Formats: sequence, structure tokens, C-alpha cells
Amino acid sequence: MNKNKTDKIIITLTTWSGIALLLGLIGWGATYFFNGYRYEQTNDAQVDAYLSPINAKVGGYVSSIYYKDNQQVKKGDTLVLIELDEYGLKKDAAAAELMSAHAKLPILAVNEETQLKSIGVIKAQLTGAKARLDQQQKEFDRYKNLLADESTTQQKFDKVSASLSITQSDYEQTKASLQVAESKLNDFSAQRNAIQAEIKLKETLLQRQELDIRYTVITAPFDGQIGKKTIQEGQLIQAGQTLAFLVNKAEEKWVLANFKETQISKFSIGQAVSIEVDAFPNEKFNGVIESLSPTTGARYSLLPPDNATGNFVKIIQRIPVRIRFTDKSNKVAKLSAGMNANVYVLKD
Repeated sequence: MNKNKTDKIIITLTTWSGIALLLGLIGWGATYFFNGYRYEQTNDAQVDAYLSPINAKVGGYVSSIYYKDNQQVKKGDTLVLIELDEYGLKKDAAAAELMSAHAKLPILAVNEETQLKSIGVIKAQLTGAKARLDQQQKEFDRYKNLLADESTTQQKFDKVSASLSITQSDYEQTKASLQVAESKLNDFSAQRNAIQAEIKLKETLLQRQELDIRYTVITAPFDGQIGKKTIQEGQLIQAGQTLAFLVNKAEEKWVLANFKETQISKFSIGQAVSIEVDAFPNEKFNGVIESLSPTTGARYSLLPPDNATGNFVKIIQRIPVRIRFTDKSNKVAKLSAGMNANVYVLKD
């Protein structure tokens, strides 16, 4: 009797369990088909955000690291120091070269002053040479007339003629010396321009060395959370090398959902979207379609598919759809880039 009663109880429990399971399946099926009727959905979606790389602007050995994995940092916080010794020596060398270039200007000024005095002396000599030439020319003309009147000898006339030639030569030589001196003075002006250009170049090089020294201190460009530390103290890094990634918590986040090409025919910008994030299964997020990709996701791959072959198999492609959150920023702030999501786009 007890055994029959027990069997009846088991049968009853089994029956009710079956009924409950059936009702559950019916409810799940109804929900699935209801959602399928109201929404276009995909689970091929992730939360995304901009990852800003922290790059080294100069190379060198890492002196100190002031951050840890996943650390919150403020704008201007020092993250990495690069050894300064080499850049300090380069700055000293650039400063010395600049001083050397500046020192050339006083020397050039003295040379210009000396040259001006030399030009004054040559001009005075030229005046005297011109006076002697005029006097000798008059003497030559007088003896020429005397020779014509046979009042002097040919010997005296030849002597006067030779003196005129010598005086003429002295004058021309002094005149040429003045031209050379003035040309040299112009050379000094050109040298001054060259020295000033050299000073400008040396100043720029010094500023560059000072800039490189500032670049040895790598700071956070904005408030955010830094990612994994991939460098160690004493490590040699190169200019342009990525040292870490910084995520701006205040920056915009979005969802990138890959819908099948058969689902997007009625999608439009601003269309309402419901989002479920796997990390927060009991919480709903809201958004709108911000843009649709102009190409399928496969077109962005390293080797995009080429269907112009004999063995063609049609595969449904996916279109990346960017979805902007419409929830308050403090609600979205807890989401991290890379989190998986389910996306439901409300049909019009």
C-alpha cells in the first residue's frame, strides 16, 4: 500500500515537472518569437571605446616607472622617466656651440672697424695720388709744348712722360686697392648675415635639446585608467614606441554590433536600441543607431574574400553598426571596452 502511494507521488511530481518544463518552453518560445517579431537582434556585439596609446617621444633607458597595472591616473601625472644624462650632455654641447657663434660677432665688428679705417687711409692716399697725377699731367703738357717749340730736349720730355706713366699707375693701383677694401667690407656684411643665421640655427638646436629633455618625462595626457604595464626599469625604448594604453573614463563609449546583412534593410540613424551586457545581466542599457558601416566587416580584414572563383559558397556577411548609449554617463561609466553584449534593434 505504501509502495503504491509512493509511486503515485512520483508519477504526480513527474507529471507536474513535465508540465512546468513544457510551460517554460512555451514561455521561452513565445518570448523568443515575440522578440524576433519586435526586434532585430544579435549577440555579436561588444562595448567599445577609444584607447589612447602613451608613446615615447625620445629613446633611451627607462629610469623610473610611476604606474601599475590598471591604475587610475590624473592629467599631468608622471608615468615614466627616461635617463637624462645623454640629453643633458647634448644640451650643454648645443649651448656651447651657440656661445661660439655669438662670439664671432664681436670679432667681426672689430674687423669691420679696422677695415673702415683702412678704407679711410686708402681714400686719403687716392686723393694724394690724384693730385700728383694732375700735377704730372700739367708738367707733361708743358714739356710737350716746349718740345714742339724746340725749347727742350727729347731726353727731358721722355723723362717727364715716364713720370706721368708712373704717377698714373700709382693712382690706378690706389684706386684698385680702394675697390678691394670696399669689397672686403661687403664680405664682412655677408659674414654677419651668415653668423646671424648660424646663431638662429644654434638657438633652434638648443631649443630642440631642451624639448628632448622635457620629453624624457612622460606624463598622462588626461584623466583615465591605464592598462597593462609592458615595460621595466632599465629597458631600452625607442622614439615612437608605445609604452601603455590609457582609457579616458569620461570619453564616449559605444557598442559595435555586427548584424547579418539580411537584418539591416530597415535600419535607420536614430533608431532605438536595447542593450544587454553580459557583465550586468539584470540591467538594461539604452541607445540609438549612430551609423552603419559602408562595407561588410570582412572587407576590413587583411585578406578580404574574393568570390570570383569557381568554388563559390555564399556566406551571409555581417555589417558593423555603431550604437551610441543614451543612458546617463555614470551608468555607462562602469562598462569596459571589450565587454560582450546582446543588441536588440526595435523594428519600425
